[in-house]
Amino acid sequence: MNRVLAHTGATYPIVQAPMGWIARSQLASAVSNAGGLGIIETSSGETEACLAEIRKMRTLTDKPFGVNLPLLFLRDPTVVDKVCDSGVRFVTTSAGSPVKLLPRLKQAGLIVYHVVPTLAAALKAAEAGVDGLIVEGGEGGGFKNPDDVSTLVLLQAVRENVDLPLIAAGGICDGRGMAAAFALGAEGIQMGTRFVSAQESPVHGNYKQAIVDAADTGTVMLNRKSTPCVRALKTERAKSIADAGVMDRAIFGTVRDVYFGGDMEASLALAGQTAGLIHEVLPAAEIIRRTVEGFHAIRKQQWERSAAGEF
Repeated sequence: MNRVLAHTGATYPIVQAPMGWIARSQLASAVSNAGGLGIIETSSGETEACLAEIRKMRTLTDKPFGVNLPLLFLRDPTVVDKVCDSGVRFVTTSAGSPVKLLPRLKQAGLIVYHVVPTLAAALKAAEAGVDGLIVEGGEGGGFKNPDDVSTLVLLQAVRENVDLPLIAAGGICDGRGMAAAFALGAEGIQMGTRFVSAQESPVHGNYKQAIVDAADTGTVMLNRKSTPCVRALKTERAKSIADAGVMDRAIFGTVRDVYFGGDMEASLALAGQTAGLIHEVLPAAEIIRRTVEGFHAIRKQQWERSAAGEF
């Protein structure tokens, strides 16, 4: 039995990442309706708006969905209780230690997966009592650990030491990535950049096109020596920050001008290295269909080769 499916209730073990302002009902319901697990964000800090998005999900899908609680960005301490009372059954926690939130979340009967960027973080989260882990490598977009480890290595390290269900994140956007993650011990995958560029994503077409046009070297890690460290598309603005070696947090004040206004130089366009593997804007249902079919085709091919004694 796939433990991620047992915990989420989804048809496929494919989770949509909780991108701030982007991961709301329009996108999340499309993912859930297609058999994946849509996630509603709370990292924007807009508590009431996010709670309204959770309620709206009930009108857009009868499928399971979840909510993300990023500890570093929880400006309103009441949001945890409100999420617990919302009827959601699956929560991901990130950007900090889940220890403080776990008692309340477990008391409410929620399944909790914690996002970890290192083996040390995975061991601490497992000891704290989470139900599963989202193992996020440095290839992913958005806020990152400056001392990053690739998904390829991190997933193996965590699986070697932890017997919890793992969802692989970072560097995955299709069936090939999913098959590779499962070969390394994952029971599910999380995709962010692939869904940012989905047809149902609320972001401006310029942002989606920039992802489609990106090369494999089209992203850059910024602010490694300070906080927050992020991975973003290599726009002129991002390149100037990389050259300077420092980043003013105030830049995030205009991020919605990128997301929804389409001005790609107004702030940072957060994206993972999979941008170099994404070649067209597709509906969420088609993304999930192709991912699942590609995954099974690769697994079948590998099984046939193994049965024939081939490598």
